Amino acid sequence: MRNRIFLLLIFCFSTTLIVAQENLTYQKPSATILALADYDRAPSVSMDSKKEYMLFSYRSTYKTLDDLNQEEMRLGGLRVNPITNISSSTNYISNLKIRKVTDKVETQISGLPENPRITFINWSPNEKKIAFTNTVASGVELWVIDVASATAKKLTNANLNANLGTPYSWMKDNETLLVRMISKNRPALIDSKKDLPKGPTVSASDGSKSQNRTYADLLKNKTDEANFETLMTSELNKVNLYGDVYFYKEAAMYAGESIAPDGNYIMVTTIQKPFSYIVPYSRFPLKTVVYDAMGKEIKVVNEVPLNEVIPKGFSSVRQGKRSMSWRSDKPATLAYVVALDEGDQAKKADFRDELFLWNAPFSAEPTSIVKTQQRYAGLIWGNDTQAIVYDDWYDTRNQKTYLINPSNPNQAPKIISDRNSQDIYSDPGNFETKRNEYNRYVLAIENNTTYLIGDGFTKEGQFPFVDEFNLATLKTKRLYTSNIKDKKEDILSIEDFKKGEALVQIQSKNEFPNYYYRNLKSKKLTQLTNFKNPFESIKNVYKEVIKYKRKDGVDLSGTLYLPDGYDRTKKAEKLPLLIWAYPEEFKDKNSAGQNKQNPNEFTFPYYGSFVYWVTKGYAVLDDASFPIIGEGTTEPNDTFMTQLVDDAAAAIDAVDKLGYINRKKVAIGGHSYGAFMTANLLTHCNLFACGIARSGAYNRTLTPFGFQSEQRNYWDVPNVYNEMSPFMNADKMKTPLLLVHGDADNNPGTFTLQSERYFQALKNLGAPTRLVLLPKESHSYVARENILHLLWEQDQFLEKYLKN
Repeated sequence: MRNRIFLLLIFCFSTTLIVAQENLTYQKPSATILALADYDRAPSVSMDSKKEYMLFSYRSTYKTLDDLNQEEMRLGGLRVNPITNISSSTNYISNLKIRKVTDKVETQISGLPENPRITFINWSPNEKKIAFTNTVASGVELWVIDVASATAKKLTNANLNANLGTPYSWMKDNETLLVRMISKNRPALIDSKKDLPKGPTVSASDGSKSQNRTYADLLKNKTDEANFETLMTSELNKVNLYGDVYFYKEAAMYAGESIAPDGNYIMVTTIQKPFSYIVPYSRFPLKTVVYDAMGKEIKVVNEVPLNEVIPKGFSSVRQGKRSMSWRSDKPATLAYVVALDEGDQAKKADFRDELFLWNAPFSAEPTSIVKTQQRYAGLIWGNDTQAIVYDDWYDTRNQKTYLINPSNPNQAPKIISDRNSQDIYSDPGNFETKRNEYNRYVLAIENNTTYLIGDGFTKEGQFPFVDEFNLATLKTKRLYTSNIKDKKEDILSIEDFKKGEALVQIQSKNEFPNYYYRNLKSKKLTQLTNFKNPFESIKNVYKEVIKYKRKDGVDLSGTLYLPDGYDRTKKAEKLPLLIWAYPEEFKDKNSAGQNKQNPNEFTFPYYGSFVYWVTKGYAVLDDASFPIIGEGTTEPNDTFMTQLVDDAAAAIDAVDKLGYINRKKVAIGGHSYGAFMTANLLTHCNLFACGIARSGAYNRTLTPFGFQSEQRNYWDVPNVYNEMSPFMNADKMKTPLLLVHGDADNNPGTFTLQSERYFQALKNLGAPTRLVLLPKESHSYVARENILHLLWEQDQFLEKYLKN
């Protein structure tokens, strides 16, 4: 690979008629930004359920461009490396350490592979072993760690098939793993460049209406179909802890394996034909069969046809059995739901979904246990007589929580909660779970009482809590409220219900998040980790969550940063202001105006915000509120542009009122939908001196069947699509704009073409614009070379068009 890789940088300026292309090598940002960007990532931590051991996983802060420059095939909505047979976007762990929770020092796990590329880490059911995969040049290997001795050993050759995700499952015996392996007689992949087509590619419609979005990396022809089948096909084998391999099932396109709680049955889902050229593999035909532990077929439990047609609306679903899984508190019982409205939210129905139970070996008919008023949204199993069921409805943002009796379908569900899912102030929290005798997580029930752990957002600030919930009376009792001063406490789990021991994470704006035990009764803290702040250079910057109002009275907020040493009393220097935001749709003003920002959250600068520039003398308003509200039958996007401009004006007015900024020097920026926001603001108002738009979509006619939270299609509301498209209004855009895009963006709707065509329009219309295409990057940027260059580009652009 060449040492010097060139970026395509295209720019034009209002002061010249000549448009040029730069051959520019990778650059690095200024020293103050580089010092923050070039840091060592702290390890991630996982613990066993008994909280006896902690596993520390280390990985590089960034990938390299060489990591992205690998073989890749894009098929059926997937991007995989056809040589290693794993997703080409996999993030790898480079080292593992382990530690007893009661100890102070980690132990290096011995026997790890040389130059490890580790992923898919899973504890065994009894948590005495940890399995992981290691990717080498030729493929994916299976390894296992003995927790007590902190030693690792390899179990298989590099023949696992991880193209569809985790390629193995632990069996209940803790000694065996069910593994997807590549067949020895796998056919060679077809070179599409050399293989001449035998005819045209033809797609047809039978007249059925659907609302399919603009998916990326779809199959395009018969060669793609053949290669997709080759790459997805595996054998299922059993591998023991000595590395012995035993045949289980013949080759097929295995998409999922789920072992029953008692270990006696295995539910296996395979992809079937025909394939599709308009939807990704997740909507290809599927067949689900339950086998016994020896591989004997017990029952075909589900067959899903090709799913190219789904009715309009976010609460519409496909017909047939959905969400099929093993019941966690029973040895071998399947649960699934079926739509009662044919999956069409437009059809009136008293009940939308019905939940069934089906006991192995499936000789008897399934039994119905509950019908939901809205679309089924999940459940938590408890015991024979208690389980929690959720349903919701997108158009109203309503969410209901029910207590049901799985053993008595005639007993009416009891509504525990009935609320607006976007109303964070009314959020009752999440039910706590614990592992049962099957090593599955179920509702934590103690003396007919369970527990809720909540984020605790209020008008006055964030105060996480633990509530006791009485399953008989449906009443709550507050057990603990976090009111730790100048810090943020996240309650992760309850570890000992009798003693009141909880696992928490505590951080402050200058203290890196660390794990602690919190006794909910005595309030005592016991520290478990001690990760240091890698961003010491910004520990003294000023940070405040400011609250302000839009002109229609909607409450807004944002996190304001001011440079270290800035005199907030005299305010002699008026600073340039950078605003980073992302619009969000709401159905009511109350929810839109709620604040979920915490000034005590650790300040973690990264490429997805402007926080770096507080070191360069800028004021930064990060995560500024940009709600778009549509109450009642009105859709948010009906007044998108008016609300967007009002959001921006309110943010600038709020910081200007504090006396900190020069309001003539304000820049706006955002990524994805935030980029779309940026382009629209520069087009439709004169509040900003310049803007930075990254990986956005600018022509909504290229996403004609919906985008973001818009459910209507282009032909329903052409005016909305056209008015919201910066491309359609490019002749109005005269403000300097930096466009950035990954040249391999696979996010639905934000293909790289969006930025290329928008830039072309702006260039030809004389707008001062610069386009940067980052090599090999998808929707999010990961390569160190690209991220550092991005920061340099933004720094140069802001210095030119804003600060100076």
